[in-house]
Amino acid sequence: MTFGEQPAYLRVAGDLRRKIVDGSLPPHTRLPSQARIREEYGVSDTVALEARKVLMAEGLVEGRSGSGTYVREQPVPRRVARSGYRSGAGSSPFRQEQAEAGARGTWESRSEQTEAPAEIARRLGIAPGDRVMRTRYVFRDAGEAMMLSTSWEPLAVTGRTPVMLPEEGPLGGCGVVDRMAAIDVVVDNVVEEVGARPGLADELMTLGGVPGHVVLVIGRTYYASGRAVETADVVIPADRYRLAYHLPVR
Repeated sequence: MTFGEQPAYLRVAGDLRRKIVDGSLPPHTRLPSQARIREEYGVSDTVALEARKVLMAEGLVEGRSGSGTYVREQPVPRRVARSGYRSGAGSSPFRQEQAEAGARGTWESRSEQTEAPAEIARRLGIAPGDRVMRTRYVFRDAGEAMMLSTSWEPLAVTGRTPVMLPEEGPLGGCGVVDRMAAIDVVVDNVVEEVGARPGLADELMTLGGVPGHVVLVIGRTYYASGRAVETADVVIPADRYRLAYHLPVR
């Protein structure tokens, strides 16, 4: 192989990818068989198999048991707005953003007390094993699971207060900023770090993806005078949604 030359399986995958993108192989069309790929491109069975694996990992094709490999229909990505954290609105940022977009957003949640894992403790500035309130969310748009979130709040901050349970009580569902304000904790900063990784099996089962699909992960932490009062991991399927940030110029 000369310098800069692609391996054979990537060249085959690239040509098949082009045909999928330009419509020569439209959605729901069966991908050429391994034998046909081998003959058409003059490659070995191993190369043909690896090329198909590349397309599956990219989410362009999917295997159907006993039937073969087919071109997947690609969804048109929808926007998930990230427009800031406005206090006094009486609802969570998710509800605010969904209302502005005219979407029909709902969510389910489950809270439980637990010990902070090492990474979460680091983000919250507490000791590993300290008690936290963990809340898991499934957010839906018109009934379809669109986003997952796991939130952790130190019980040293919220324990034995009316806002200890994020989705219950007089301020249930109002979001971190307003809930913390109710116990005289003033949130003045929020940090979001966005990354991407392959989705975990349980995440993709809930979100409707297939193994190998990539998810966007937002690591978000709220601060009050430099002290972390909540941190969360938000998981969004990358093939169906795009993050759109609306950041005011100050």
